[in-house]
Amino acid sequence: MRLDRLFEAGKFVVTVEVEPPKGTRVSEMLERAESLRGLVDAINVTDQQSSVMRLGSLASCHLLKERGIEPVFQLTCRDRNRIALQSDLLSAWALGIENVLCLTGDHVSLGDHPQAKPVFDLDSVSLLWTARRLKEGYDLAGNPLQGSPDFCLGAVVTPEADPLEPQILKMERKIRAGAQFFQTQAVYDPKAYERFTREIEGLKAPILVGIIPLKSAKMARFMNENIAGIKVPDGVIAEMERAKTREERRRKSAEICARIVQAVRPHCQGIHLMPMGWEDLVPEILELAGINP
Repeated sequence: MRLDRLFEAGKFVVTVEVEPPKGTRVSEMLERAESLRGLVDAINVTDQQSSVMRLGSLASCHLLKERGIEPVFQLTCRDRNRIALQSDLLSAWALGIENVLCLTGDHVSLGDHPQAKPVFDLDSVSLLWTARRLKEGYDLAGNPLQGSPDFCLGAVVTPEADPLEPQILKMERKIRAGAQFFQTQAVYDPKAYERFTREIEGLKAPILVGIIPLKSAKMARFMNENIAGIKVPDGVIAEMERAKTREERRRKSAEICARIVQAVRPHCQGIHLMPMGWEDLVPEILELAGINP
């Protein structure tokens, strides 16, 4: 079921992110998705994440939809102009894809093709507005459509940004442009997230809190130093430091994720797990967090 209807029904929504393969062998991606059937409400498919070339999100979402798995189509502005973005949105609807997460996208300098030319004809706010115009039956040039989509539109927000005010202002702009739900950057400090929710009390859009299972203390430090808006507390890093073996790190990572879920649950409408290859850890996280599929 599409996400807006789940939110309206009062369900605590769980989504999980998967990456398409770097190539055409889709079996592993589909196996990961299949392993999550019945545990999560939708699977969010990344769109050339970190500017690394992979199989497209649109094709991957279609493969999931064919198998009866609800997809969330990530769409970034980095690689397409407004013509291609509108065409991909219409194509997604024609293929039965109803949930779209609108993103600006990472710069190409971060990826494996740094010589590529970035597009950025639109940004995330104008992409949301574009999708809304398509829903209203018109393209960006004002031409009427022969049939229009009816997407559930999502956007992203960073609750631990510093300063926070620009994030809140942009969140307001995204809601005005058409955002119906938000997915956050990874959260590791529930108290900081709770402060953020107090700041946006007047904004009614549902929020999925993002969580990335930590694979090591080194990973946590890397994110603190290199990814804007992610702040892993020293105490959490120390917990990961004390986990010496791979199994201990996996177990501790699941415990940390579950603890975060339990702490933020009263202040959000769902969670978005980004397991980065640890999809098999998702059932343990949900069980420890007391989430019944």
